[in-house]
Amino acid sequence: MFRNVLTIGGWTFVSRILGFLRDMAIAATLGAGPVADAFFIALRLPNLFRRLFGEGAFNAAFVPAFTGMLTLEGPKRARELAERMSTLMSLWLSLLVVLGMVFMPQVMSVLTPGLADDPYRFELVVELSRITFPYLLFICLTALVSGVLNAVDRFAMAAGAPLLFNLFAIASLFALTPFVATPAHALAWGTMASGVAQLALVVISAHKVGFGFRLISWPRVTPETRQVVRTMLPGLLGASITQLSLAIDIFIASLLPAGAVSMLNYADRVAQLPLGVVGAAVGTALLPVLSRQLRAGHRLSAHRSMNRAVELSLGLTLPAAAALVVLATPIVQVLFQRGAMDALAAIATAEALQAYALGLPAFVLIKAFAPGFFARADTATPVKIGILVVLVNLSLSLTLIQFLAHVGIALATSLAAWVNAGLLAFILWRRGQFFADRRLRRNLWRLGLASAVMTAALLGMEQVVHPEGSLLRLLALGGFVAVGLAVYFATTGLLGALKPMELLRRRRKA
Repeated sequence: MFRNVLTIGGWTFVSRILGFLRDMAIAATLGAGPVADAFFIALRLPNLFRRLFGEGAFNAAFVPAFTGMLTLEGPKRARELAERMSTLMSLWLSLLVVLGMVFMPQVMSVLTPGLADDPYRFELVVELSRITFPYLLFICLTALVSGVLNAVDRFAMAAGAPLLFNLFAIASLFALTPFVATPAHALAWGTMASGVAQLALVVISAHKVGFGFRLISWPRVTPETRQVVRTMLPGLLGASITQLSLAIDIFIASLLPAGAVSMLNYADRVAQLPLGVVGAAVGTALLPVLSRQLRAGHRLSAHRSMNRAVELSLGLTLPAAAALVVLATPIVQVLFQRGAMDALAAIATAEALQAYALGLPAFVLIKAFAPGFFARADTATPVKIGILVVLVNLSLSLTLIQFLAHVGIALATSLAAWVNAGLLAFILWRRGQFFADRRLRRNLWRLGLASAVMTAALLGMEQVVHPEGSLLRLLALGGFVAVGLAVYFATTGLLGALKPMELLRRRRKA
């Protein structure tokens, strides 16, 4: 599992770096204004449905079922299941895409009521959303094929596919802008094209490892597909509730002055680096491992896997969260403050980043705890938790926005994530499916202390380092990162926790 986490995390890290380059180009070209807001809203809509139908409930139901069929009945039967589920997904999502494009003005009237008094912004959002919405079909099929690759321990291409999204976005921004109405239109067309490219990449990869299958065939519902759908439905409801929380964020942000959506998006992109590298990697690698261990009756091995996933998650995200809180302003200045992005917008973005960072460990713990339910075909319990979390998020957002504006939305999201992670852990513990082993209990306080020492070192540096100018800020930020890493890993080494050399040895043995 550790090798798979590093593989997924490594590819995700490269993708996030490209994502920063993409967002730097967008910030320099569009800044944090109405056109940038329109593109980010148009991008969020297909991503909302992608997480709902692709990476969320579907994978939680499909990957354990595919893994179990592959283990018990062989590759041929597993391939047939993948083909039938792909056909059902293709038909359903094609219908959804057509309906979405036809009724996009009505959809946006509900999602972004704050734009009702600004016809230009509203029409721009509708137009861009119609361009990006077909991306939903291609990226959800990509998630399905990626699930097949993950189930057979082929993580590299599935994790590397998102690189194409960022590459296409950067290329389209520079190549298509002269030929379309705005740079946002160029980005929208690049987004749609990247979906086709990502699907092609994973399909070719699946064929190369002997698990190719037809994406569309004659529809046929079998007992296996019905079981996947039955397992998926509670999770789909839960994922719908979770994604409703994101829709609520768009709804509330649209009520704020122009630029709020963009600031939240830029801040979220920075916070997504450790979340994607660690959280997504841990969750993606852990689910098939737990599924195999539990189906084979190896409950002690499953318990160890969960503990190591939690330990690794906290060991890497506690210092990341602390560093993002301390270094939010220099990070945003280096990444985004240029061109159309001015100093005031950069500071407002940094404040949102600090709020998101407070919830970073919780976001990653959710990725580590959720497979404990999904591997046992329990998608109903997260639904109940999701309902409560959405209510918490909504109530906190409506309260905090009155005092903190857009930062209140980010802070509410983080607080709700801690509620989510805490409830998942509590229920697993109460059922006897997870409890902290001796090693995890021993290392928790050590990891917390090491993060505190690193935070003190960074705060001390901030008191004496005040760079002016882009190049000096970049060099200073590099120095902050180097010192933070050195202090953290030196402290964990002295305390006997998360040793870098042990991680390298485990990587070679994995």
